[in-house]
Amino acid sequence: MADFVNQRVEVGQAVVDYEEKVLPDYPAEEGEKAYVFMHTVPFEGSVGLVNMLTVTRMVRKGFDTSLVLFGPGSLMASATRGFPKVGDEAFPGHLNYNKQIQTIMDEGGKVYACRFSAAALYGMRESDMIEGVIPVHPRDILDFNIQAKREGALVMATWNV
Repeated sequence: MADFVNQRVEVGQAVVDYEEKVLPDYPAEEGEKAYVFMHTVPFEGSVGLVNMLTVTRMVRKGFDTSLVLFGPGSLMASATRGFPKVGDEAFPGHLNYNKQIQTIMDEGGKVYACRFSAAALYGMRESDMIEGVIPVHPRDILDFNIQAKREGALVMATWNV
């Protein structure tokens, strides 16, 4: 725990108590599901990446996890990101969304992206989505919510415009 006041902080020192956790680290119980709905603009703040890290944690806790990207969130599933060429990381963190989506899928999570927002709003084709991302109809977004309710799933929904 940090115990210095009015002293210059040095690299490697903690400024908060990062070890104390208030609640137990709950794993998923057998058969539990989780849905995370994201309507957020990629790179317009930390919401998208932080939520993807949370989705990854849900998968690792054992939840049958679904990430549902809609609205501008569908852009997170773009496989055509990169500069100067697709797949090139122009700056550190440039491909964080792609890498985290791939991690989620590699570890057993499912990722869905809305066809309407991808195509009608942003001109992104289904073939432009990261391989393994499942394109869905815009009316599926409500039905994912209904399904989650009926399954008694853990639900997180993030809206950012």
